[in-house]
Amino acid sequence: MSKRDNAADRSPDPRRNDRGTQDGPPAQSQAWPGQTSEMRPRPDHGESSYRGAGRLEGRVALITGGDSGIGRAIAIAFAREGCDVAIAYLEEDDDAECTAAWVHDADREALCLRVDLATVEGCRKAVHETVARFGRIDLLVNNAAYQCEQPDFLALTVDQVERTFRTNILATLFVSQAALEQMGEGGVILNTGSVTGLRGNVGLIDYAATKGAIHNFTKSLAEAVAERGIRVNCVAPGPVWTPLIPATLEEEHVARFGAATLWERPAQPAEIAPSYVFLASEEGRYYTGEILAPTGKSTTR
Repeated sequence: MSKRDNAADRSPDPRRNDRGTQDGPPAQSQAWPGQTSEMRPRPDHGESSYRGAGRLEGRVALITGGDSGIGRAIAIAFAREGCDVAIAYLEEDDDAECTAAWVHDADREALCLRVDLATVEGCRKAVHETVARFGRIDLLVNNAAYQCEQPDFLALTVDQVERTFRTNILATLFVSQAALEQMGEGGVILNTGSVTGLRGNVGLIDYAATKGAIHNFTKSLAEAVAERGIRVNCVAPGPVWTPLIPATLEEEHVARFGAATLWERPAQPAEIAPSYVFLASEEGRYYTGEILAPTGKSTTR
């Protein structure tokens, strides 16, 4: 049996319930960091739907947090656009191997890199091993993230805040730094922000702060590297159905996750990945320093 997800185990369209209407996920929980195979319904990463058009032919991408969720959807889309993909992840071996199998299914090369991006050494290792394997790095997607719901601000601990900042913003900074040492003209850095960085979130104050920092980092770095012909952009999604959700939110929160969007449900990863493809491709060549926000509602209210 292939290491890819068995399509028969997934709903025909996990964006809709049995009545054919839009719906959110049922209440559920998992131990951190969460497994795709245990999610109900199984997320849609574009396994059956994404069709490539050669937009990234011959390029090499490093995707942090590429084992599951948005990262897996990006990896599948990039591979089907002609890109070889390195997948950096923390410890989710089964999910990473499944993503790699989908990359291979698109006749592209995949590299799984188990690294701790909370350390500078792990950040540099991810880039150096990508270049050692493929000889170059053209695209970097800083997607790895950590969150822990804590509605009581006074209960935030130093350990939690440091872990959130090291994983989210410091890793984004240091992986980008290592990649820029190797990246030439035409290179692209894409950061994963969040609607929480645009609007705040009372239960995820430390996480929202890191995402706001990523948005600002995107704009600053875009100006710093423009003279080198390198573009830097950010995708700031709203609620997305990934393993991070049942692994970090209370069951009752999971059951209403995404309900505040105009579609009354979270996005599927497959609905977010095309934003990254556009920004990585020549079609998005005039975009830099931008924050593209597929949030399911207006970001101004």
